[in-house]
Amino acid sequence: MTSLLFLAYTLSMNPVINYLTIDVEDYFQVSAFEDIIRPMDWDGMEHRVVRNTEKVLAILAEFDTKATFFIVGWVAERFPQLVRAIHAQGHSIGCHSYWHRKVYDLSPEEFRQDTAQAKSILENSIGEPVLGYRAPSYSITQKSLWALDILKDLGFTYDSSIFPIHHDTYGIPGSPRFAYRHANGLFEYPISTFRMLGGNLPISGGGYFRLFPYEFTRFFLRSLNRGEQQPFVFYLHPWEIDPNQPRMRQARWFSRFRHYNHLHATATRLRRLLSDFAFMPLPTAVA
Repeated sequence: MTSLLFLAYTLSMNPVINYLTIDVEDYFQVSAFEDIIRPMDWDGMEHRVVRNTEKVLAILAEFDTKATFFIVGWVAERFPQLVRAIHAQGHSIGCHSYWHRKVYDLSPEEFRQDTAQAKSILENSIGEPVLGYRAPSYSITQKSLWALDILKDLGFTYDSSIFPIHHDTYGIPGSPRFAYRHANGLFEYPISTFRMLGGNLPISGGGYFRLFPYEFTRFFLRSLNRGEQQPFVFYLHPWEIDPNQPRMRQARWFSRFRHYNHLHATATRLRRLLSDFAFMPLPTAVA
């Protein structure tokens, strides 16, 4: 009853229900470290993804909130109990590739094989179809739009890989800011932005959530709900609530800044976010 009263209060203040997404990968699998850590070395690393994801699950349970968890196939293969636990708690399961390699670094056939392998592992873990996909590092860009047809062929109904911003490694700045359908019928949930000074400002998760003061993030997210009457797509990684993770000191300084900035504050900010907004998983069936 308490959780229902809390949800009713939240909706009365902010009636739009937003989409919460969690990208499940371990700290050493991020694209920022791909030039110093090879996939063949992953098994020898300290694995922290299970404990960190369990912490995220516990926080979501505090607020009776469900999310979409986009899971790396390599993680799902080694920790199937984690996938099943996420699913058993009522969250939606999506695919986040197998090797967490950027799409535009792959050939179409490599992408197909990687994605099909991850999808199969996830579906075998939960016993039902996995219908959503998110590319590592939002790497479906103008030079990799061919991936959308492969996703459709593999049975996905929606994608959440396109970030309508300028960035050094991802983004399609001119793409729609809110949910839309591609020409092949695949539905797209772009990562949310705020329109400002003729451009799109990234405001909806990850490093931006850690970099900007929480009040800044809340202001712009509320502007999407109240001003534009649109839900936003928010994203987070379990390693972002782990300030004690090993440091990759050989990484480039800017990669270290992006990765380690304000890790100690993320869990507290996530709780504030869940207090201020209502969330649900991304819809898997779209009209």
